[in-house]
Amino acid sequence: MINMSDETIPLAALALCITEKKNKKKHKKRTWWCKNWLLKRHTYSYVYLLEKLRLYPEDWRNYLPMDESTYVELLSTITPIIQKQNTVMRSSITPHERLSATLRYLATGRSYKDLKFSTVISPQTLSRIIPKTGAAIYII
Repeated sequence: MINMSDETIPLAALALCITEKKNKKKHKKRTWWCKNWLLKRHTYSYVYLLEKLRLYPEDWRNYLPMDESTYVELLSTITPIIQKQNTVMRSSITPHERLSATLRYLATGRSYKDLKFSTVISPQTLSRIIPKTGAAIYII
């Protein structure tokens, strides 16, 4: 039989607890700041759809509430106001994506949660982009 003093058992239990806590910290699952499919915005975005719709003016006008020439003129006017710089962490949302998301929101009235699937932009980001772009359109 092992002869342990009354002080040895609590110290051993404390050492075991500390070791377990360190092991849990090592195996903690990492969380991401953004969903993986949202990071692939350039792959899944509707911007490619707009490129194809340029060939079909009627469909373009159905998707966005203006013809392409008006859109291009508005985009060139509004770009200096809504353009953001790329960072080391990620590339910014282009003025083209910002304007088309805003126009799509105004044309359909869909919620930000619903628009995230067609724009591939998170609802939180859409809630900042759309009002700012709308204000820029109003200024012009």
